[in-house]
Amino acid sequence: MKKRVCILYTGGTIGMKPGPQGYAPEAGYLGRVMASMPDFSSPEMPGYVIREYAPLLDSSNMGPRHWLAIARDIADSYQDFDGFVVIHGTDTMAYTASALPFMLEGLAKPVVLTGSQIPLCRVRSDGRENLVTSLMVVAQTAIPEVCLCFGNRLLRGCRSTKVDAAGFQAFDSPNYPDLGHIGVAIRTHPELILPARPVSGLTVHPLSDARVGALRLFPGISAELVANVLRSPLQGLVLETYGMGNGPSNDADLMDVLAEACQRGVVIVNCTQCLRGTVDQGGYQAGSALARAGVVSGADMTAEAALTKMIYLFSLGLAPDDIRERMTRNLRGELTENHGRT
Repeated sequence: MKKRVCILYTGGTIGMKPGPQGYAPEAGYLGRVMASMPDFSSPEMPGYVIREYAPLLDSSNMGPRHWLAIARDIADSYQDFDGFVVIHGTDTMAYTASALPFMLEGLAKPVVLTGSQIPLCRVRSDGRENLVTSLMVVAQTAIPEVCLCFGNRLLRGCRSTKVDAAGFQAFDSPNYPDLGHIGVAIRTHPELILPARPVSGLTVHPLSDARVGALRLFPGISAELVANVLRSPLQGLVLETYGMGNGPSNDADLMDVLAEACQRGVVIVNCTQCLRGTVDQGGYQAGSALARAGVVSGADMTAEAALTKMIYLFSLGLAPDDIRERMTRNLRGELTENHGRT
C-alpha cells in the first residue's frame, strides 16, 4: 500500500506567488502549483494531504505558540498518516526543528521539515527537489525522529542550524553526521538514528511562557549590560561564549553578576559561538571561571537546541537545579554525552 503523508504548510518562500509588490503567500496557491507538476502525481510518490495554516506566516513571525500548534496537529492526525512533512520558512526553521523533538515524546514516525530559498513556481526553485525528497524520505524510511531535509541533506532537527542566507545548502549539522545519504538513492544510516522509544503513543508537551533569552559575548562587554539582561523576570539564558566556552575571567564584576544571577535561580547555559566544536569549561581558566560562577556547559548543542530545550524544561515546572542537570544530559539526541559536562 502507498504510504500516506500529511503536509503541514505553515508558510515560507516555497509557496509564495509573484505579485505587483513582490512575492507573497496566497491561500491555496501551493496546492495548485503542486497539482500542476507531474512529479507530485508520480506513482512513486506517497499519497499526501495538504493542511494549510491560516494565516500563512513568514517564519520570522513564528514562536513557541506556533511550535505547539504544529505539535498538536501532528498528534491529532498521528494515527492517520505514516509521517509528516512540515513546510516552513527557512529563517527560523532550525528553531522549530529543535523544539519539536522535545515536545513530541514517544515519536515513532518521521517528521520532516523543509522549505526553499526560491518559490516553487519559479523555474530554478530548489523547492521542488526539497519537497519531493522530503516526501520520499517519509515514504521510504522509518526514521522515528524530527528531521530537516534541505539541499539534498537529511539532518537531525535538533542538531541543525541555518548557515547560508541565499545558497541552496542553507543548513548544516555542525556536530553530528547527516542521518542519511541523498543521491541516486535515499540511504539512511541506522547507527546514527534514534531508536524508537518503547512508549505507548505520542505525548505532546505544551510550552509555557518561559522567560528565556540569548546573549552573545563580545570583547569589552560590560557587567552592567549583562546585569540588565539577567534582571527579573528572566529565568534562563543561553550565553554564547568564545572558543571552547571561554569568557572574560579577569572581569570580576562580570563574574559576580553571573554568580549572583545563578544563586537566585537563573539558569545560564554556556554555548560556543563557533560553528563546530564543544564547550569544555575545565580546559581553560577563562572557562572554569564561568563554571565557578554557576554557568553550566551546553556541550556541543546549537544555540537553537539549547534555547528550545531550556523552554521545554521550564515548561515541565522543574526547579532550577534540576534544569541545570538536565541541560547537560542528552534527551533527544541534541548533544553528545560526556562532552563538556564540567
